[in-house]
Amino acid sequence: MGSFQSMGNRTNDTFIRTLSRNRFLVLLILILLQIVLTPFLDEFTETRILMDLSLTSIFLAIIFAIRTKHSHLIIASILVLPLILSTWSFYYFKLTHLGLATRIFGALFFGYAVVIILQIVVRSTEVSRETIFAAIVAYLLIALMWAFIYMTMESLIPGSFSMPEGSTRQEMMRFEYFSFVTITTLGYGDITPLTNRASALAMLEALIGQIYLVVLVAWLVGMHVSRRSK
Repeated sequence: MGSFQSMGNRTNDTFIRTLSRNRFLVLLILILLQIVLTPFLDEFTETRILMDLSLTSIFLAIIFAIRTKHSHLIIASILVLPLILSTWSFYYFKLTHLGLATRIFGALFFGYAVVIILQIVVRSTEVSRETIFAAIVAYLLIALMWAFIYMTMESLIPGSFSMPEGSTRQEMMRFEYFSFVTITTLGYGDITPLTNRASALAMLEALIGQIYLVVLVAWLVGMHVSRRSK
């Protein structure tokens, strides 16, 4: 009996170590699956709970990825709590809109995660696979952070953006879509900012997206070349 328990403990320890070494790869896969599958499955009631489980798993995976210090774990857990409550309260309370506080906490949570992940990337001594995955994850989280910033502005100043009418969940996906096409400077024009403040935020996101790619890629290449030369 003791040998089986010891074997189980070793298996769990091995799994946790493997997951920790590949935490940014796992997080990247979860984010990409959420982005791709949500528009196709969200309309079906039977699969909506799976999408919310996937979203919650992303929140938890972010916390797991940035838990380099105990303080990081505490702060991230406090910031993500309103997001988890808002996600699952949908099944118990028919919310007609996402609360302003939840949108603000969403922007703060993703922003905090970006800062910690970038610290991990910058402090890396070599360009490993996980370093590259961490840099990609940070880029995606910047776009998600900006989506919550846009939603916050729309709550404070209604009519800041032109977009089709829809439910709260559809509104979230549309702002995520607008954020990603903005940060990549695609700019399809189907959703547009209508006020100077909204336009300023969109321009700032586009600039941050391009500067991020240029600076980070140059830094990673420079560190890799320096490492190989040594």
